[in-house]
Amino acid sequence: MRNLYNLTIGMVASIFSFLLIFFPLAVDYAIAQSDDESSLHVGGAVRYNLLLESYESDISAENSQFTWDTWRVNVVYDNPDGIGLNFEYRFYPTFGTHFIKQGWLDYDFSDRTQAQLGVTQTPFGNLQYNSNNWWFSLPYYVGLEDDHDMGIKLTTSTDNFQWDFAYFFQPEPEGPSFGGESDFGFGGAGRYSYDVIPEGNTSLTERNQFNIRGVYQFDEGEFGASGQYGQLYNRVLEEFDNRYAFAVHGDFNFGNFGIMPQFLYYSMDAINDNGQEISTVYMGAYGSPYEVSTDAWIATLGLSYSYDVDWGPVSNLTFYNDFSYMQNTVGEGTTLLASGDQLTLEDNFESTIQNITGFLVTAGPVFTYFDIAQGINQPWLTEAFGTGVGPGHEDLGIGDSEYNIRFNINIGFYF
Repeated sequence: MRNLYNLTIGMVASIFSFLLIFFPLAVDYAIAQSDDESSLHVGGAVRYNLLLESYESDISAENSQFTWDTWRVNVVYDNPDGIGLNFEYRFYPTFGTHFIKQGWLDYDFSDRTQAQLGVTQTPFGNLQYNSNNWWFSLPYYVGLEDDHDMGIKLTTSTDNFQWDFAYFFQPEPEGPSFGGESDFGFGGAGRYSYDVIPEGNTSLTERNQFNIRGVYQFDEGEFGASGQYGQLYNRVLEEFDNRYAFAVHGDFNFGNFGIMPQFLYYSMDAINDNGQEISTVYMGAYGSPYEVSTDAWIATLGLSYSYDVDWGPVSNLTFYNDFSYMQNTVGEGTTLLASGDQLTLEDNFESTIQNITGFLVTAGPVFTYFDIAQGINQPWLTEAFGTGVGPGHEDLGIGDSEYNIRFNINIGFYF
């Protein structure tokens, strides 16, 4: 495994050496070809969130909130030489944290080929999102939707195909966690997208991830497949293990109707600091870390209907339903969790279901999502936060899995 690691580092060093040599030559060529001016746009967004929760208990003053969800700063720079910058930093008062969401330098080799270096989106599955709603779909909660990591990506297209190739040395930088609970009961994990993180007796981090994504594009949309291979590094044992994921996906539009199917499978070989194989790992983003199964498949289907209107500032209504099903495939017998708990299973871990029904109202720079989020064993849709994409309520002895509902309105002003 160490040989694989050394080989990977050698490949990466070669890539970056090539870029360091080639980029100055390419820039000199571009300067000679262009007299246009550069452009710089500074923008951002402010978002508010109203929520009513009906989880294991009924709606009350304790589970209904109106919060200042987010504010963020965006910077986009374009240069006629083909060099650009895309940067976004976010602040989350509700979670008591802030962090970089994306930040890359890009270079346009041509109208169809671009390289990005820095914190950029992982090319996996339907892009930019595998969902229509504010909540995303279940792949997001296991780090496989709108994931951002630190590395380099190349995107190129022909008349009908688009290809993405990427290498990520590590996840995106973390923001502050403040080491405690926020006013709304969350510990700050200080990052935008879910990644494996060190917690308790599992000193694991993501390293050396390779991605390839290809789609066939036509007038009504696109369909294709994605592959991902990476490593989990145990800092205590100084050992590497493997992780991988595959997906087939499509994004189609027929008139006003949209259809977005996806099927994925992922698996991770993981050990704790004692060298024992574990069936869950800790993953974290905004809230407190939770345990995620090391082996599962997820099927999603998004349906939408977009309708233009002329109601004062309101220009469009988009109605949607996004369904997700996750089947953990940890088998029967005795299994060890990342928390150190041992479970004796008669069957697999429990499945997770999420369904989001809602509509988006577009009014100039204001975008408002009205969502009814429903879930069984969904890690955010429960009073036992984080339970669901691992063993589940019943296997952990918390009680029966319940059908929980959250009504959510998110109002965002973008500029």
